[in-house]
Amino acid sequence: MANQLDRIKAPVKDEMELFEKKFRVAMQSKVSLLDKIMHYIVKRKGKQMRPMFVFLTAGMTGTIGESSYRAASLIELLHTATLVHDDVVDDSNLRRGFFSINALWKNKIAVLVGDYLLSKGLLLAVEHEEFNLLKIVSNAVRRMSEGELLQIEKARKLDITEEVYYEIIGAKTASLIASCCATGAASVGCDAAMIQRMHDFGEAVGIAFQIKDDLFDYEESVKTGKPKGIDIKEHKMTLPVIYTLNKVGSDDKRFIMNTIKHHSDDSKKVEQVIQLVLSNGGLEYARNAMYSYQQKAFDLLTDIPDSEYKTSLMELVRFTTERNH
Repeated sequence: MANQLDRIKAPVKDEMELFEKKFRVAMQSKVSLLDKIMHYIVKRKGKQMRPMFVFLTAGMTGTIGESSYRAASLIELLHTATLVHDDVVDDSNLRRGFFSINALWKNKIAVLVGDYLLSKGLLLAVEHEEFNLLKIVSNAVRRMSEGELLQIEKARKLDITEEVYYEIIGAKTASLIASCCATGAASVGCDAAMIQRMHDFGEAVGIAFQIKDDLFDYEESVKTGKPKGIDIKEHKMTLPVIYTLNKVGSDDKRFIMNTIKHHSDDSKKVEQVIQLVLSNGGLEYARNAMYSYQQKAFDLLTDIPDSEYKTSLMELVRFTTERNH
């Protein structure tokens, strides 16, 4: 997998390395506690797929310059801020196998760190008058917050239709990947139509990515680090479950709803729900939907000239939808 990502990253390898240095500098603070936490955040970074989306889109649609580095930093700062805040909201102690900020330094500090990261992102854009980038990313943060709140609201009644499901994941997950691609295009001076097209491309990729995440709930895997049925245990309505609810009879429907609502900690009942999803074609339906969004993303690139950036970007899309963790 590491080799696959290295191959995908190849056209922007130098830019990614320079970006890491610039990002480390952007994270520094005169407050020693904050500097210590920033150092910890930088050390535990993940695959850095979001900056990769920024640079590959920028390279495919123009010439990578200083603005592209700022776009990647802005995305990464705001994304990291939302992750820190998410861990507080979810009362989560682990993030990518490391202790979360709130686990090590408590909620109060974690919330303030999230705020600090947000302000760093805003200042980075304002100081360099990157208002176009700021508008794209601020819009994504608004949508992510709305998506999270819509999911919480709907989880109480479990009245999630497929339409609402797409609304939630479009806002929660896809809006950030959409803003990576839109800011990548904006950073190289693309016109409004191309920026919008890259936004739509990123949105389609983000939706496919989230459906893939839903599918992991049915595959107990050491690699995913996600126990089987965890979404059901967390009262989350995913696409395979929504499809199954629309397909089964009233008794099974009542059983599924009742299990998710009141017995999500009963592993026997959760396993029965998983079997109902499997036997009613819920996974197949979700997998087809995922590939349909993947194709939608590819279609948006059809008439863009071929280049190593475009090839890698398409490979990155395949990686996000065909990954095994």
